[in-house]
This record gives sequence, C-alpha cells and structure tokens, in this order.
Amino acid sequence: MQWQGWFSLALTASVLITLVSSRIRPHLVMMAALSLLSIAGILSPADALAGFGNSGLITVAAMFVVAAGMHASGAADLLIDRVLGNPASERGALARLFTPVVVLSAFLNNTPVVATLIPAVHSWSRRIGIAPSKLMIPLSYCAILGGTLTLIGTSTNLIVNAQYQTLTGSPGFSLFAITAVGLPVALGGLAFMWLFFPHWLPSREPESAFANLREFTLEVAIDPNGPLVGRSVEQAGLRHLKRVYLVEIERDGAVVTAVSSEEPLQGGDRLVFAGDTEAITDLLRIKGIVPSAENAAAEVLQQQRPERCLVEAVVSPHCAAIGLAIRDARFRERYGAVVLAVARHGERIRGNLSTISLQAGDTLLLEARPAFVTRQRYNRDFLLISDMGAETPRHGQATIAWAILITVIGAASIGFISMLNAALLGAGLMLASGCCSVSQAEKSLDLNVIITIAASFALGTALEKTGVAAFLAEHIILLSQDSDWLLLVLTYVTVSLLTEVITNNAAAILMLPIVLQITQMSGLNSEPFVFAIMMAASASFATPLGYQTNLMVYGPGNYHFADFLRVGVPMNLVTGALTIGVLLLGWPLR
Repeated sequence: MQWQGWFSLALTASVLITLVSSRIRPHLVMMAALSLLSIAGILSPADALAGFGNSGLITVAAMFVVAAGMHASGAADLLIDRVLGNPASERGALARLFTPVVVLSAFLNNTPVVATLIPAVHSWSRRIGIAPSKLMIPLSYCAILGGTLTLIGTSTNLIVNAQYQTLTGSPGFSLFAITAVGLPVALGGLAFMWLFFPHWLPSREPESAFANLREFTLEVAIDPNGPLVGRSVEQAGLRHLKRVYLVEIERDGAVVTAVSSEEPLQGGDRLVFAGDTEAITDLLRIKGIVPSAENAAAEVLQQQRPERCLVEAVVSPHCAAIGLAIRDARFRERYGAVVLAVARHGERIRGNLSTISLQAGDTLLLEARPAFVTRQRYNRDFLLISDMGAETPRHGQATIAWAILITVIGAASIGFISMLNAALLGAGLMLASGCCSVSQAEKSLDLNVIITIAASFALGTALEKTGVAAFLAEHIILLSQDSDWLLLVLTYVTVSLLTEVITNNAAAILMLPIVLQITQMSGLNSEPFVFAIMMAASASFATPLGYQTNLMVYGPGNYHFADFLRVGVPMNLVTGALTIGVLLLGWPLR
C-alpha cells in the first residue's frame, strides 16, 4: 500500500478506538474522518460527499416519516388491540406478542415500533397479571428479529444494499431477498424465546421505581410574616441547596413549575422539593420557612393540574447530558423540566439528586409542562417518553396509515416502483392524509443517524480505493487457511463484535468493502457473505447498550444488566448459529 492506504487504515483504527473508548457522538467522529480524507486529498469532494446523496440513505429517511405516520395515527395500537387478547400463561402471552411485533418491525424502523408498544404492552401485562419483566425483553428481541425479514426492516439492510450497489455496480437485492435467511432465523429465535425465556427472565413487581412519591419529595411553606416574603428564590438561598431541589410552588390554587431563580416568594407559598427527604430539617433551619400545614408533597404532585404533568423518560446514548451532574446539565433550562428522581438498573438512586451523573439507560421522573411530551417525543436525547397514567391518544387515520404502508410494500415487492420511490411516496401520503404532521415528520428524522451513515460511506470508500480492503482481505484469507465456511464464520463474528461496540450501520459499512475483496480474491459467491453482514449487524442481544430497543425496555422492564447477559448471550449464539447454518445450506459459497 502507498501512504494513502496506511493513512486510511490508521484513520479507521482511530475511529474504532474513539467510538469504543470515548463519549464523542458517532456522527461527529465520522464527519471528522470524512473531513480528514477530503483534506488529505485521498477522496475527491464528490466521493467524500457521495453518501449524503445515496439512494439508500434517502430511503431510510423517508421510512422514518412512514414510521412516524404509523406511530402518530395509532395504527400500531389497532393491530395490538386485535391480536393480544387475554392469554392464560406466560408462553401464551409471548405467542400472542410475537406476531404483531415481528410484522410491524419487518416493514418499519423498530425504534418507533418499540416506543409505541412499550406503554401498550405494559398496560396489557397488568391486565393479564404477568410481570412486565417477562415481556419487555421479548418485545425488543422480537423487534430485532422482525427487522431481519425484509430489506426495509432496518436501516442497516438498506444501507448495506446501497453500498453493495455502489461498489459492485449490480442492481442490488429485492425487498424480500433476505427473507430466505431472516425467516428461519426469526422462527428459530422466537421458538428459543418461547421455550426458555419464561424460566430465565425474572418476575419483578410491576411497580415503577418511582411508585412512592413520598420517598423523594417533601413540602414546606413560606411564613407570611417571615423575612423571605418578596425575595427571589435565589436571594432566599433555595436554588443551590446540596441535598434537595426546588420542584414547584403552589400558590393560591395555582402551580408554578420549573421555578425560575428570579421567582419572588409570597407568604403562604407551599414549596415542593425533591431529593433527600431527611433534609427537611435543613430547610426548616432557614428563617422564614415553616412546616407545611399539610406536608403532603406526594399528594400535590399526583393531583391533576393543567400547568404540569409527570413524565418518565429513558436517557439515550446520544443525550447531551450524559456524564454531567443534573445540576451541571442545566436540565431545567435545556428541557423545561425538573428531575424529581433517577432510577438505574430498576432501582431509584438515593442521596443528593443534583450531583447524580446521568448515564445512558437511566430512567428519569420529570415534572414538566404538558407541551414537553409532544415537543420531546422525537428528541434523540430520550429513547422513550411516556406521560405517566395517560394513554397515547389515538387518531382516526389508523386505517389509512395501514393502507398506505401496505400499498408501499406491495408496490416495492412486485417491482412496480423502486424502494426509494415507494418510500418517498409513502412519506408523502402520510403527510397528505394527515397521518402525521409536518412537525412530527421533521422530528422523526434522526439526523445523527443519517449523518453517521452518510459520513461512514466516505470511510468505506477510502478503504476500497486505497487498497486497504484488499490488504486486510489477503490476511484474513491467510488466517482462514482457504476454508470457505471459516471465512463466512469470521465475517459474521467480526461484524457481530463490532456491532456491540460501535453503531451497527458503521460496522456494516466498514466491513462490506473488505468482505467483497475477500470474495473476489477467493472466487467466492458474495451474496451469502453480504447477508451475513446484514444479519450480524442487526442481531445484537447481549447487552442493553448493544441495540437501542434493548435500552428502551431496560427501565420499563425493571431489569438489571445481568438479565440481558443471561438471555442475550444465548440469543446471540443461537441466531449466529442459525444464520451460518442457513447460509451454508441454502447458498453455494462458490
């Protein structure tokens, strides 16, 4: 290789190390790599930016809008209501859950599918008397397996197909080309869950970690004749308390939420604090603060008020507040909400609330204004936002949304129009029919994912053009000792391991040029190897951080990290073995 190749190889290694070991967001890392490749002259401007105009990427973006229409119209709820029913056992519940989740995930991005179904499945579990912990991991795993059934089931499949077309000049794969692999693997995975998960998954009480508001809220009052009347919250010394945090003020029957530091205090104000309830003695030492006549902060928060609502939100791996203490994250100013409590691994974190450093997967109990849920539902800082005690509103366009989705799938599957045009048509019809608003469509576009995918194409192109892919392919071929089946296994295992530590799209895009070089040098059929990449990049079960739907069910299922290891590692092994077996039996390697 020339210096361009060594530069690209070193850059790829740096990207992988950065993604694994730092909290820098993937889209920033990939854009930095793209910039360096362009500045160094390794890629022309056209090659560096080709990913942003890739048809696969545009298809992914359009399918986000289609999924938003299905989500906003209540179309998923329509299917759930018709199928779930009243099973008598855990295995019966799993059998009823499998079909709707797999069907939806086969044609929609599984993130909005799981986000839509979590509250529905949670409510259903209470109705049939089965702990949510028995159903939430299967919900996520079903969505992952469903995504492997079609080319539009996951963004990874679409992107791999698009890059395959670019690198080989071939027409690519049809909508159901991967179904021959995904269907037997999905059926095997579902059977494995049905047989073993009722025994392996814990049965934990369905109560939220925030069920008892008395444990972390307290109330005091402002003495009408005391020195704090007329002073602001800041001047009264109530903004930077160490053990508690001011949540709201109840005044003359109204509620002041997300209280500003400049808010003046009035005599008789009832102040609700969150944090260490034992700190009430510290508050009462402040001159001008007296015990509340009712001292019922929990009851105050639970009262229905038009000014505010209680919200549970799961922190996304992309949240800007990760690694920061709640006070330093300026949560109130950033999101217009106040953190009442934080749960991690299904248990509430006690102690000084303002000093808790947020982590991906933390479940937050927030007090927010009603507009918060609508405004933040598609915000990528949170993977799940649910208005506590309130059902997601259903809209009359559910049937229309289903008709649009079926039309799009049918048109693409028979080759009447391309997948790109089918997705664009579906997105346009969702907007035109009112299944989702323009605002909802805009918010559904995950720009971080789109930028990551587009920028990843540049790195993949550099690996192919500079000879790095051929260099790595030669050494992998030597390692396999000319064994075709071992090359297939190595491909699957490598992508599977990369998926656990970096994004699944990036793992697939980086590996595809190398794998195509391997098949070309060895005279192998590239199709089973491409399918192995698609399957390995999607089948991530072992940890809650490996796939975002796993993280979404982490809190609602009241799981511990070990719960995912207990069931996820065997699922990884089963799906891996099934995938390799199906590919070896169904496709000639030469």
